[in-house]
Formats: sequence, C-alpha cells, structure tokens
Amino acid sequence: MNAVAGGGTIITFPLLIFFGMPAIQANATSTFALLIGIAGSLYGFRAQLPSTRPMLKLFAPVSLAGGFLGAWLLTISSDKFFSDLVPFLLLFATVLFLASNAVSRVAGFDGTAPTHPAHRMAAVIVQFGVAIYGGYFGAGIGILMLAALGLLGLKNIHEMNAVKTTLGALINVIAAAYFVWSGLVVWPQAVVMTAGATIGYFAGASISTRVSAKWVRTVVVVIGIALSTVFFWRQFLG
Repeated sequence: MNAVAGGGTIITFPLLIFFGMPAIQANATSTFALLIGIAGSLYGFRAQLPSTRPMLKLFAPVSLAGGFLGAWLLTISSDKFFSDLVPFLLLFATVLFLASNAVSRVAGFDGTAPTHPAHRMAAVIVQFGVAIYGGYFGAGIGILMLAALGLLGLKNIHEMNAVKTTLGALINVIAAAYFVWSGLVVWPQAVVMTAGATIGYFAGASISTRVSAKWVRTVVVVIGIALSTVFFWRQFLG
C-alpha cells in the first residue's frame, strides 16, 4: 500500500492494537517497522533533491525538533489518554489521505524558499506543528506538508513531493530513534513487520505500474473509515 499509494500506517497501527498491544507501544512499533520504506522513497526523488535544498535547509531543523518533541509527548502520555485519541487520529489520517489528490492538484511550487520574512516564519511554524504531530502519531503528515507548501504558493509537485518525503523521513527517523531509546518498540512484532514491509516495498515497486493507485487508495479509505468506526465503538460505546 505504501509503495503504490501510501496509507500503510492506517492499517499497521490498529492491527497491532487488535492483537492486544497497548496503543502507545503499537504506535512506536509501527513507526519503527515502516522505516524500511524511507530509503526507497528518498532514492525515488534523488533527481529533485538538489533544487530543493533551500526548502530543506529551512525546514529540516524544525522537522527534527518537532519530531523529537512529538515522540517525547507520546512517551509521557497515559495509555488511556492516547487510546481515547486513537479513533480521532485514525479518522483524521483517513480524511487527510482522502483529500490528498485534491491538495496535490491545487498546490503550486516554484522550487525556492519563500523570501518574505513573514512567509518564512509562517512556514517554519506550520512545519514545526506538522512535525510534532508526526512524531506523536505520524499518519497523514505527508499531505499536511503538501498542504502547507501549497498554501505558500509553491508549484512543482515533484519537487514538493521530494521536500515532503525528505522531511517526513527526518521526522520518522528521529521519532523511531527516541521510541527505541525509550523502550517502547516491541521487538518480536517489529522484526516481523519490518520483514513484511521490506518484501512489501519491493513487491510494490514492481507492481505499481500494474495496479491502479486509485483502486488502492479507495481500499485504504474504506478500511480507514471502517477502523475509525470500530475504534469509536470500542472506546466510547462498547
């Protein structure tokens, strides 16, 4: 799913919960297990990276700081508090995923960092907020970053995706490292999921030209809405 259309966290995170893992550990374990896709994603955008350096220099420090802060906030959250948030986080991520095509169509990117000081400050603040959310939960941060870049009047979607992918990698790596250091990653499940993710990313790369991304996206959205409904029922009505 991630290789073809994205949205893998919408499946992996609740799956671990369904198998009895506490929500905070499930989030940490899922984040770590899906790191394997970062190298492939960055490699895919290698041609666009040189022209996006101004944006990366602007956003990389706050992405690392925000990702670390979000991961720290997760570690100090009670499991009950985070469990109560899960249905809303899943629904939010699903809605973001559903809206991603629309955001991509309206976003623009000219490949340069905004020059007006107010624009630069607004961009940094928005990215810092996205990074905190990314470190705390993570699903949907890509579309949040695309939306932020689009609001800045940026235009080249390929370079936008390169910026988004690189910053998302920084956020996920720093969050996963903190989760490992904090002892939140459940290693037996993490190893199995990492192996599955490795096979999945290679398989996805080979079948992505034969499987409709629109069909995969539809499946992700349907599953995301169904899972959100189940978690709302379990958490508040069950």
